[in-house]
Amino acid sequence: MDLGALNPEQLEAVLHKDGPLLVFAGAGSGKTRVITYRVANLIYTHDVPPSQILAVTFTNKAADEMKERLRQLLGMDIRGLWIGTFHAICARILRESGRAIDIPPNFLVYDESDQLDVIRQVLRELDLDEKQFNPRAIRNAISRAKERLLTPEQYRARAVDYFERVVASVYPRYQDTLQAANALDFDDLLLATIRLFTEQPRVLQRYQEQFRYILVDEYQDVNYAQYVLVRLLASAHGNLCVVGDDDQSIYRFRGAEPELILRFEQDFPNAKVVFLERNYRSTQPILDAAFRVICQNKVRAPKRLWTERTEGMPVTLTPVSDEEEEARLIAEYIQRQVYLGKRSFGDFAILYRTNAQSRAFEERFLRERVPHRIVGALRFYDRKEIKDLIAYLRLVVNPDDAVSLRRIINTPPRKIGQQTLLAIQLHAAERLISPYRAMQDPDLLKLMPAQAVKAIQGFVALIEDLRAFAERERLTPLMKRLIERTGYLAWLEDHKDAESVDRAANVRELLNVVQRFEETAAETHGDASPMAFLQHVALVTDADTLGERGDQVLLMTLHIAKGLEFPVVFLVGLENGLLPHALSETPADIEEERRLCYVGMTRAIDELHLLFAQSRRYYGSRRWSEPSPFLRALKDLETPTLYQLMFSSATQQAQVGSIPPVTLLPGQRVRHPQHGFGIVVRTTDHMVTVMFPGGVGMLTFPLKDAPLEAI
Repeated sequence: MDLGALNPEQLEAVLHKDGPLLVFAGAGSGKTRVITYRVANLIYTHDVPPSQILAVTFTNKAADEMKERLRQLLGMDIRGLWIGTFHAICARILRESGRAIDIPPNFLVYDESDQLDVIRQVLRELDLDEKQFNPRAIRNAISRAKERLLTPEQYRARAVDYFERVVASVYPRYQDTLQAANALDFDDLLLATIRLFTEQPRVLQRYQEQFRYILVDEYQDVNYAQYVLVRLLASAHGNLCVVGDDDQSIYRFRGAEPELILRFEQDFPNAKVVFLERNYRSTQPILDAAFRVICQNKVRAPKRLWTERTEGMPVTLTPVSDEEEEARLIAEYIQRQVYLGKRSFGDFAILYRTNAQSRAFEERFLRERVPHRIVGALRFYDRKEIKDLIAYLRLVVNPDDAVSLRRIINTPPRKIGQQTLLAIQLHAAERLISPYRAMQDPDLLKLMPAQAVKAIQGFVALIEDLRAFAERERLTPLMKRLIERTGYLAWLEDHKDAESVDRAANVRELLNVVQRFEETAAETHGDASPMAFLQHVALVTDADTLGERGDQVLLMTLHIAKGLEFPVVFLVGLENGLLPHALSETPADIEEERRLCYVGMTRAIDELHLLFAQSRRYYGSRRWSEPSPFLRALKDLETPTLYQLMFSSATQQAQVGSIPPVTLLPGQRVRHPQHGFGIVVRTTDHMVTVMFPGGVGMLTFPLKDAPLEAI
């Protein structure tokens, strides 16, 4: 295994064998390479069996990429190696050992929409209006409680205001509903694993002995429950390596605590600390601007990124009148760069704080026919037709899944109306059984009208047929039979409208997804069971579904952009109230928003363009905006920064097909015999304006006779 590709700091982290290790890995510093080589070195040099290594990533995509890199590095079988997200690893542990705390191995994982369905059901049972008590807010409160390892009883004891008391009444019923359906939510996966380890010391000892070396990526984003889990597993041997960057901790709203990475040396006083500050992504002007922003944070480890790419286009700062001009200028800049052959559409990314900011860009790009894609809109697995078919599969695997049953009991329509469903649910509640079991109870059926009985028996027969089929066939044939027997695809095709055609295409794509899942499992000797597929679907994130970018401009929120990189980045909406967000009130909130800005800036490889609007429309009315306070840090940048429009008036008016050929373009570096180096600010058919540093300012020259040399 060749370690020559590593720089000295990376090599130091890779070669460290025993004892705690903290790696501060700045943006673009090659942290994935360090983790991968460290695992490979433990196996190749120190003969550590792969089964004794646990590597925790924050996305399934990152786990898959790490596995592939390790196969290439080692050229050997690494099947025993545990690599995955916290949730995936906990699910695996619980399926192996959860019976010790009465969790059967065939439990389902409820995603966010399932959780909201359960909470709405509980609110109805408690006669509470969901318009007054937002189910999503209640779900978030329960999630925060679980991240702090609070049981329903402990949460109730701490509830201080009316909303918390409502949550305290919902929480235990929510848990009871999940337990009755043999389901866990995302937070339960960690909570239950921690409970397993604390209540069953022998189980904990088994996994401590198995995982002699533990590596955790993105440690700056762990929450308290994840922190406790890692400490439990590593407490026996102390061979814990954590890699992260406190400057990129942007998930406090999910419970992440950036302070945990900063206290690692207190938790492990003998820890070795390595700083990775060499950046392999961006130019120095971009890194300088990003540093000026992030160094304003008081709670951070001292570090500064550098690169050998010392030259590069200066960061630009552009005020615009409103969101419409913001979208227009960016569209025209992109079109011009593509027209001149300097860039492709896929080189550009537009990053913003809130999803609502995409609207102006969507409209402009559609009008100008700029190919684009909004990342993080409706995911494939969140589409109705996909969730319906997944609900059928979940019911086949676990008939006690009441959430899935309610979703598809009359989809496609089979004459089981709301009154019939209500009667089934009441009977199930009285008998303390699941709705599906209630549908098989003769005592219920004899009270039903003949038409309802026929429909119920037909539905039960359908599920039982699929369950029997699942016991003897693979996943792909099962999904094909499910789609055929339910009549779902035929139902969509009967509608013949454009929406139904698209939905039918998604159903066919689901078959492709299932087939690829089976093929991947066969290649990696993994589990290809329906339960494994359902777990895979439940734990998929936006980052996992990004896929191939294609030749299109990408639009996404700053949170989704983390971990990605783009040749050209437009960071838009840099206004007080957007970034930092209006809901950011405390110093900790503001520091989080500043880290979010830093993450956005460090996604850029070659060009970084910052824009802020002087006014923006909110809820139908226009409001004046102030520039983000984060921009003040850029005023005295050593690297020249443009503080004016980077787009020429001629470019703003021209169509793509009629852009005049020019030799000097906005953003281009030039040399003047008297004033030295400068940056082209704008050009027209006859004039060019250049910004010179050192107090010279902007000067305008006739384009034909300009004494300028293009660099």
